[in-house]
Amino acid sequence: MLARLDQPIAAIATAPGRGAVGIVRVSARDVRPIVAAVCGRELKPREATYLPFRAADGSAIDQGLAIHFPAPHSYTGEDVLELQAHGGPVVLQLLLARCLEAGAAIGLRVAEPGEFTQRAFLNDKIDLAQAEAIADLIDASTEAAARSATRSLAGEFSREIHALRDALVHLRMLVEATLDFPEEEIDFLQKADAQGQLERLQQNLARVMQRAQQGALLREGLHVVIAGQPNAGKSSLLNALAGAELAIVTPIAGTTRDIVRQTIQIEGVPLHVVDTAGLREGAEEVEQIGIARAWGQIEKADAVLFLHDLTRAQAADYQAADAAIAARLPRDVPVVDVWNKADAVSVLPAPGGTTVVLSARTGEGLDALRRTLLAIAGWQAAPEGVFIARERHLQALRKVDAHLMEAAGLLARQAQALDLLAEELRLAQNSLSEITGEFSADDLLGVIFSRFCIGK
Repeated sequence: MLARLDQPIAAIATAPGRGAVGIVRVSARDVRPIVAAVCGRELKPREATYLPFRAADGSAIDQGLAIHFPAPHSYTGEDVLELQAHGGPVVLQLLLARCLEAGAAIGLRVAEPGEFTQRAFLNDKIDLAQAEAIADLIDASTEAAARSATRSLAGEFSREIHALRDALVHLRMLVEATLDFPEEEIDFLQKADAQGQLERLQQNLARVMQRAQQGALLREGLHVVIAGQPNAGKSSLLNALAGAELAIVTPIAGTTRDIVRQTIQIEGVPLHVVDTAGLREGAEEVEQIGIARAWGQIEKADAVLFLHDLTRAQAADYQAADAAIAARLPRDVPVVDVWNKADAVSVLPAPGGTTVVLSARTGEGLDALRRTLLAIAGWQAAPEGVFIARERHLQALRKVDAHLMEAAGLLARQAQALDLLAEELRLAQNSLSEITGEFSADDLLGVIFSRFCIGK
């Protein structure tokens, strides 16, 4: 994609299907030839003009609004033309084809996914974190995620990263000065409180990492699998959490034979809940396939709700089957022991920690389960203070943290290890710059922007 950025591009910028309004977008160094051909007249910059969109023979394809955004004051930083027509798919395809025909002489082609935003990034209209926030805003599954993506798009996350970078640059300057002038009597590092600067930098980094982790949780959510023996109430629990009858519930063991998924939200955090087939030995062939899929989901889960039936909890064979399931659960996946059917028994186990007692039928105990899931997810911050973040950002911040920890150890041996200290600080700065795209590989950019929709 990077090799073709000198070519003009065009695409339909609205979602497929019928709608009241559809948009065709063109970006090029100079869109005036296309404006003249399609609109038949010059357009005032950044002013919507109602006119007919002309085919090659002069007939009208449609009537709508045309807006010309001259460079550099546009989304991509290039000349941009937006044609707002009626939102029928045929009309928009005709309009796109007309733009491509009119721009054939300048090499106009259909844009690839994310190419408009990629040009905005490469033309310094936005940084990489802001570009990713655009996609995250489009894909947001909760209101809190959308608000957090808006903060990142507005540059809040980037400003935090730039503040860390500026502090790193200042510290690097002190270390480099000490390396360049070792004969000076003044100890630059001690006089400038380099140790204190590094400690404050680590504290600020920890604060940014905490907010970024919350933002990543808003973006990715928590993948929760409900598991347990047949007729423990797994489908009933899914329905209770979702507030809708999504899964079939019957007294017949083995009713659920395939995976049932639903995304819900708790305090704005998306929870991707998966209901699975009851886990048991000796099931018939079709049910065995569902059980195998259930174990596959458990292996990939962020948390498992291990459901127990209180009405059968005293039976020896039931306890043995539960123990067999517990022994097979992954050790690196958090497990919540959920005791269901609390409304049907008089003696209840003590709740607390990762043990929850509830009734999926009446809803008693569901709030405690929700709080437990949020605690497992690590949700702490209020949504108003969180910016959206990705796993890529967290990995970069972890690398910065590791380099700063190494630097802190080296600073104590500054007379012998100043060159190594300078290198650790340099690597920390490079890791920070990966987030905003100031230091990144072209193949990373290709992966990021290829996941955008066409026309954005």
